[in-house]
Amino acid sequence: MSRKSLSVALLQEKDRGSVAANLDAIEAGLREAKANGVQLVLLQELHNGAYFCQHESVDEFDRAEPIPGPSTERLGALARELGLVVVASLFERRAAGLYHNTAVVFERDGSIAGKYRKMHIPDDPGFLEKFYFTPGDLGFEPIQTSVGKLGVLVCWDQWYPEAARLMALAGAELLLYPTAIGWDPNDSEDEKERQRMAWVLSQRGHAVANGLPVLSCNRVGFEPSPTGGSGIQFWGTSFVAGPQGEFLAEADTESQTLLCVEVDLARSEAVRRIWPFLRDRRIDAYADLLKRYRD
Repeated sequence: MSRKSLSVALLQEKDRGSVAANLDAIEAGLREAKANGVQLVLLQELHNGAYFCQHESVDEFDRAEPIPGPSTERLGALARELGLVVVASLFERRAAGLYHNTAVVFERDGSIAGKYRKMHIPDDPGFLEKFYFTPGDLGFEPIQTSVGKLGVLVCWDQWYPEAARLMALAGAELLLYPTAIGWDPNDSEDEKERQRMAWVLSQRGHAVANGLPVLSCNRVGFEPSPTGGSGIQFWGTSFVAGPQGEFLAEADTESQTLLCVEVDLARSEAVRRIWPFLRDRRIDAYADLLKRYRD
């Protein structure tokens, strides 16, 4: 089977204090990616600013913007200039009082190829997203681009095998996760490592179960709590895994970096031929998956 190579990059960054500074850093990263021959770039979740969901404040809704809007205009222009497919992540203002956590995919010509609104919304200590984000209503639909059919999901979606499976069943060729996840600095070192490895293992499992490459891009740096809490130390560890869950590239927990690697899309079919999980699914026996709990 002939190789079908795709050059991808993940831009692992920290919050630089303002929308303008963050977009400037993204522009620099995209230009570096182009210089390295990259075709597809994945950015981190909510890359325009700090992760504001550590508290609940109506003032934070001022961060939201329409799609199309100022950020899509700038990122689309860069995608067009550099000839890149770019997966971005924005706080979408859909209407007054209606907001989403939305991934936007730009085609090489700068047009919006599609978008995905985050479906699974957490409400954990330090991650109070239900206050801000309406659950997505676009379903689990891959986005067709010139580099392939992209199964774009967002952060908390990483813990749900159903989401990855539905993307795979709709023909996705890669699974992509813009992410913002980190530690409570007060946790023990053992607990921190358990959490980080669970996050990695969950997504590598999606790669294996669906025979697809996975790209996951996280942020780095410490972001204090606006209410005086512990804050969050984002753990980076952005990575690319192949269709057997093998690491193709992995960033560290602290560095701002552009992680570049070649992905062979043809390997997915080779792996699925020896591990035909989709063939052996018992779709006649899965009706109870639509229940909240089997009781």
